[in-house]
Amino acid sequence: MAPTGDVLMTMRDQIRRVGEVRSRWRRAGWRDVARRVILRISQRLDVESLQFPLYDHDIADSTRLYLAPAESPLDGATRVGWICTPPQAGSGGHTTLFRMIEALESAGHECVIFLYDRHGGDITRHAEVIRQWWPWIEADIRDAEAGITGVDACVASSWQTAHVLATHGRDPMERLYFVQDFEPMFYPSGSISALAEDSYRFGFHTIALGEMVAGHLAGIGVRAEVAPFGCDTSVYSLTNTTGVRSGVVFYARPSADRRGYLLGKRALELFHTMHPEQPIHIYGATAEGWKIPVIDHGTPTPAQLADLYNGAIAGIALSFTNVSLVAEELLACGAIPVVNDSPDSRADLDSPCVAWAQPTAGAIADALGLLVEQASPGLSRTAAASVRHGWGPAQQIVLAALDGTGGFRTERERRLMAASSVGRMWQTTPAPEYPNTPYAAAPTEESGQ
Repeated sequence: MAPTGDVLMTMRDQIRRVGEVRSRWRRAGWRDVARRVILRISQRLDVESLQFPLYDHDIADSTRLYLAPAESPLDGATRVGWICTPPQAGSGGHTTLFRMIEALESAGHECVIFLYDRHGGDITRHAEVIRQWWPWIEADIRDAEAGITGVDACVASSWQTAHVLATHGRDPMERLYFVQDFEPMFYPSGSISALAEDSYRFGFHTIALGEMVAGHLAGIGVRAEVAPFGCDTSVYSLTNTTGVRSGVVFYARPSADRRGYLLGKRALELFHTMHPEQPIHIYGATAEGWKIPVIDHGTPTPAQLADLYNGAIAGIALSFTNVSLVAEELLACGAIPVVNDSPDSRADLDSPCVAWAQPTAGAIADALGLLVEQASPGLSRTAAASVRHGWGPAQQIVLAALDGTGGFRTERERRLMAASSVGRMWQTTPAPEYPNTPYAAAPTEESGQ
């Protein structure tokens, strides 16, 4: 029996597809073919849904929150919870958060870290990472899914952990939010960015890291205290006494597009054609797919990073949201950071030694080229002298928020803040006038809600 027309078309289509695969294999190599196969399989299995950072039952809604406030004002030593996602080794955001925990522990507070792992990882393994990379933290470490209980106050550290605090922190307590970046910018406009933005309307006492974050929060009607950026000059400082430097450094983080990995990589390829004699150092991600020679430092400790910076002339410190800590740490070690120029970046980085560049590969490469051509010990000393010393001012802001001396601490002011940001107020009876905040009572039959 002869094949039908449909069968012949299917056979021809399959033959063409085999030809396409062979052609792609010859043109781009087996890695490209393998990645395309994996991509097709992942699309069929909806693997992308695993990237959603919350369980469905942990999603909160600012217009439907009824959380019990603290039963009494915080006074003296307290037990403070901190909710965060499991850190990777050397994570900058977690390091900043843990600096705040360190300050509270030094002031006599007892701290508890509640880890929220959307993917059900082993909490014991995550705790080992914290103990290894941040050994100065004494806090107890627990699973947030088991409940946010046994604390007088609790601090969310990201948009998803703010949702977790709203859904799991039902006991009476003070609720705070340490905002290190304006996280709706991490995503395209859509459901996830809306959920991230809504987390700022939960009525928690909000502390913004830097003026950039505070400005974006103000833009959506959310008031925040500002904790200024700092620089750990006990680790990052000028130790290069010879003044001899060479090469450039790049923090490679391909998994976070806001860190400008693609632009940095292309800029370094251009820079290498201009200055092939200069070594190129990368750290953070494994060096794969580079067309130029690079020195891969893996995941160095802060002390190893400081040594690396002290030997380099310049570094790339790109960030398309809040400014990267890398920029000021480079400066502290006498290396000049090339930073993508924007109002957001300039809001919290005012050193005169920063090399601002348009966010294009060519502009970044040109800036690096100029720096290696004009390098001098004097410029390195000026750069190191331009940084902030330590994180004390930021730590004091957080301490003040918890001891009742900082910012807007009355319950009514918190309610007003949250209600104005949501843009609507529900009338209730009795007392609370703003039941769309975490500090309002649940609706009663008498209230007609």
